[in-house]
Amino acid sequence: MPAPKEVTQLLIAWSNGDQEALDKLVPLVYDELRRIARRYMDREPAGHTLQTTALVNEAYLRLIEQKGMKWQNRAHFFAISAQLMRRILVSMARARHADKRGGEARQVSLDEALVVSEERAAELVALDEAMNELAALDPRRSRVVELRYFGGLSVEETAEVLKISPETVMREWKRAKAWLYTELNRK
Repeated sequence: MPAPKEVTQLLIAWSNGDQEALDKLVPLVYDELRRIARRYMDREPAGHTLQTTALVNEAYLRLIEQKGMKWQNRAHFFAISAQLMRRILVSMARARHADKRGGEARQVSLDEALVVSEERAAELVALDEAMNELAALDPRRSRVVELRYFGGLSVEETAEVLKISPETVMREWKRAKAWLYTELNRK
């Protein structure tokens, strides 16, 4: 794994318009992006071999479209990456859920169709709705869940991104999990 400082330097250079920095950055972060995507995909039914790659590729395309983004550091980059992956999956789940309820059919690629199974689409939409409610009530707790659960960031990395102490991360993490558990079991 590359040194966090090296990744941070390349991110800052890329933020400043250095395209060569992006070319050097991609091989350094690709495995970590796959790990984040794999965490998402582990929650899906087994047997879909292209899911992780498709999710990483879609997230990568959206990341390089982030014009004017001022990357703070490695943790910030992976936090945004995790957030994009979550949005991609939720968007696909919503579309799948709408189609199931009689929405207009639309053409999708094979990779897109494999990413979110029908069984999980409703659960993912419910989780996203609960996360949105949590964000409205307590944005910081929502970000802690997003970074820890979806992004796979450690307590220390989450603390770095949010500029809070690791102890605060743990406290917010416990409270957010309890709130989400209650909310999801109510529905």
